Amino acid sequence: MLDDTLKTQLAAYLERVTLPIEMVASLGEDGNSVEMRELLETIQTLRSDKISLRTDGTDARKPSFTLQRAGTATHLRFAGLPLGHEFTSLVLALLWTGGHPPKVEQDVIDQIKGLDGDFNFEVYMSLSCHNCPDVVQALSLMAILNPKVKTVVIEGGAFQGEVTAREIMAVPMVFLNGQVFGSGRMEIEEIIGKLDTGAAARDAAKLSARAPYEVLIVGGGPAGAAAAVYAARKGIRTGVAAERFGGQVNDTLGIENFISVVETDGPKFAAALEAHVRTYDVDIMNLQRADKLIPAKQPGGLIEVRLANGGSLKSKTVILSTGARWRNVNVPGEQQYKNHGVAYCPHCDGPLFKGKRVAVIGGGNSGVEAAIDLAGLVAHVTLIEFDTQLRADAVLVNKLKSLANVTIHTHAQTTEITGDGQKVNGLKYTDRATGDAQHIALEGVFVQIGLVPNTEWLKGTIELSKHGEIIVDARGQTSLPGVFAAGDVTTVPFKQIIIAAGDGAKAALGAFDHLIRAVVSTPA
Repeated sequence: MLDDTLKTQLAAYLERVTLPIEMVASLGEDGNSVEMRELLETIQTLRSDKISLRTDGTDARKPSFTLQRAGTATHLRFAGLPLGHEFTSLVLALLWTGGHPPKVEQDVIDQIKGLDGDFNFEVYMSLSCHNCPDVVQALSLMAILNPKVKTVVIEGGAFQGEVTAREIMAVPMVFLNGQVFGSGRMEIEEIIGKLDTGAAARDAAKLSARAPYEVLIVGGGPAGAAAAVYAARKGIRTGVAAERFGGQVNDTLGIENFISVVETDGPKFAAALEAHVRTYDVDIMNLQRADKLIPAKQPGGLIEVRLANGGSLKSKTVILSTGARWRNVNVPGEQQYKNHGVAYCPHCDGPLFKGKRVAVIGGGNSGVEAAIDLAGLVAHVTLIEFDTQLRADAVLVNKLKSLANVTIHTHAQTTEITGDGQKVNGLKYTDRATGDAQHIALEGVFVQIGLVPNTEWLKGTIELSKHGEIIVDARGQTSLPGVFAAGDVTTVPFKQIIIAAGDGAKAALGAFDHLIRAVVSTPA
């Protein structure tokens, strides 16, 4: 189950367990149960003085096991094997249950402990989903800290019957007390905010009370992180307000073209960005969505950024790095069946379509890569491309064409995603050469047609291109004095992580230059 290297690493982590833990397994006769028994016995053996194991559990979900601190009423259950991306979640759950403190702000811990009510969470995940661990770890920690929170982590591949019955077609999918609570990546603060209705108002008041910044960065992707590091190194008061730190990088699986880093994945890279920023004196305000930009009332005055929760931040200069999001295909059925067959992350949701028929819309690199990945999981992939030919790199196109279970339709316009009222059952497209309408029967549609900049909140305030991108000069300066921009949200060509990072550094230097020149020109 675990090789010697992994056992050695796990043993080192388990040395941090200081309080007794009991694991209770509910096992069957299937192969997964055999593997779970082996995994749990390995864990118990590595720290036998603090961790005990029983295999007489009677839970209906088999295989599954609970983690519980001895003498407490906490309830955390893993149903299915927490391996792959979720092995880290298991290790953290063991450490937290065993008394090791989580790396979470104290006010967040206090909020969790203060939650009052009955919260029975079920979170469905897949072992290849890189967005799932954040949600799994958040709900696990909540169950460990507050006995009123009960969490069951369910590996969808091991419980396909439940996945089918609940029509789960995207992960992570979270149920609270039997009702859908949320889907997709969620930070722990976001989950708590949905349970603690007064949290947003308290947060807004705290933010509004903060002293003005010299550089305020809106967005925490590669551009925002680089801007924060470069600004902080100048010794000036720097803040970052981000909807989610890491931005779109969190949804990227493989990264192999960031120079000096041979290979990594999106979540790891996003975590490294945040860790680097936190080595400096930077005020990070996560889960904050900007709602309005208010220019300074006079030259050298403060620029205001109003937030969606009602809070307000002020700064002498602002760097906009809000990035971009997946572009919708905007046809009937897309919104209706989102997370019910319509998906945007093949790495996260692909395993849920094992043995089924799916379509990929988009013939660029992301679309062709998605089709190649999915072809190894699903029964058949149909790729739909509007142009007369695929636009992906030749090596990817050649690989795609070599796959026996892939059909390619170019010069095709998607017109509708069809369904039975509950989930996707097909896709309609028009052959642009002949005008003929076609319908493909399938169970899933993955949309991979590029990005749209997150600038709706800036319209009428700052100069944008016809595509909605922020227009910047060579220094990252926008049409508003003191307001700079960087990364995928701007008119810079070639939306790449390394380019965004460079632009973030450039915008920070531009903002610093603006500040020192403003100081010099101010009369004594």
